[in-house]
Amino acid sequence: MKTSFPVDGIALDRDSPANLHRQLYVQLRGLIERRVLPSGHALPSTRVMARDLNVGRNTVIAACDQLALEGYLAIRPRRPSVVMDLPTRSAVAEQMSVEDANPLSRRGQTMLAQPYHHGRPGMLAFHPGMPDPDNFPFNTWSKLLSRRAKFAHIDLFGTYHVKGYPPLCEAIARYLTASRGVKCTAEQIVVTNGAQSAFDLLARLLIDDGDTVWMEEPGYYGAGSAFVSAGAKLAPLRVSNAGWDLDPPDVVPRMIFVTPSCHHPLGITMPMEQRLNLLHMAETWRSWIIEDDYDGEYRFQGQPIPALQGIGASNRVVYVGTFAKILFPAMRLGFMVAPKAIDHTIVSALSVSGQFAPLLTQAALADFMNEGHFTRHLRRMRRLYAERRQSFLESAQRHLGEWLDFHATESGIQVVGIFRDTCSDRAVAEAALQQGINVSALSIQYRHGTQQNGLVMGFAAADAQTTEKTMQKFRTVLQSHFSRMNNSR
Repeated sequence: MKTSFPVDGIALDRDSPANLHRQLYVQLRGLIERRVLPSGHALPSTRVMARDLNVGRNTVIAACDQLALEGYLAIRPRRPSVVMDLPTRSAVAEQMSVEDANPLSRRGQTMLAQPYHHGRPGMLAFHPGMPDPDNFPFNTWSKLLSRRAKFAHIDLFGTYHVKGYPPLCEAIARYLTASRGVKCTAEQIVVTNGAQSAFDLLARLLIDDGDTVWMEEPGYYGAGSAFVSAGAKLAPLRVSNAGWDLDPPDVVPRMIFVTPSCHHPLGITMPMEQRLNLLHMAETWRSWIIEDDYDGEYRFQGQPIPALQGIGASNRVVYVGTFAKILFPAMRLGFMVAPKAIDHTIVSALSVSGQFAPLLTQAALADFMNEGHFTRHLRRMRRLYAERRQSFLESAQRHLGEWLDFHATESGIQVVGIFRDTCSDRAVAEAALQQGINVSALSIQYRHGTQQNGLVMGFAAADAQTTEKTMQKFRTVLQSHFSRMNNSR
């Protein structure tokens, strides 16, 4: 039984942040897996190994103990440690694991193919839908969160209140009833990890493979991605500045997705006649309506438009909301109002998916709402965003109007600009990103037929000075892009 040890095969870096015993463990394991130390090979004593490697004996003991725990070594009292007899992986298996071209399921590949747009730290202008970080009352929020953490009771400790922390559900129900015209009770509120979590959950609950979802076009790509990933086929519900084209699809839809209070991304509001017609269709077809009210609180002329859910036939409408636009996205809290027909299924579905939100954050938000901070913050942000919207539109027209036609709507915290000439809006968005400007290509909101090329730009997170400075930089980006286009023709 050999007790030789390949000291030259071990290289320990004392400047590395990794502990020496962890480095030794990783390298010994590699030698065993590559059969440099074959099965049955006896290692020297820990004292000899420590001497040869110029490390403390405890370092060697810790590494060997971990290897023994994982089944790589057999440690025997007063005898050398021996490498265990491990099954050998064939060369074919090794090659297959490296060259496997389709490691994902068909559903996984579908998810991978869906469009998305994320922000980057420090790049707030002009991230669509991003609220202002400087005016959020973080001092108040941190105190509420700290207080809840310090005095947390047993009801915040475990996996309880899966549908939502009861005081928060009550606060949300009061707010929706008073401010959004939603008809609901606290028992119907389901708190989720943001609106996207609600879409994913509803897709899995209400859609079977091959079901048709009548989806706004252009429309929110995140919701569409959840439905497609659940096996749905999307039928376009065309939307333009003239409104929603309610000419029925060829196949009766199982689900209808709309953003009636503030269309995403165009920002228009669905007229009452179209709302009533849509509700009548859903009742006739026994289809579910998913109402995404992501931005309905921000309206700059008159009062916010009441939710579709509160008009009537609410037993066919699932209302989905989020705190991402009013408070901040990283809070990852949203909610839905579950009709009584599916309310009893929610706890089981949440338990299976694990999508219930952290109770500590929910408790702090309940305090934030119940103590009046939420209402004061929303009122302040409405005034601020109205000013920023005006500054944005004036600056955009001045610097970008040569290339983009901006559609000024009365709701939401983002604006759409349509390119006057043919171009790739994705290429422009990428060029802007390289200069630290975060905009989204309008074309990713389309899935069928002809698409418009334009940009979705947020105005809420940047003050007037930042907006003006960024517009000047963006003008240079567009000048360069269209100059290259003209030269290549």
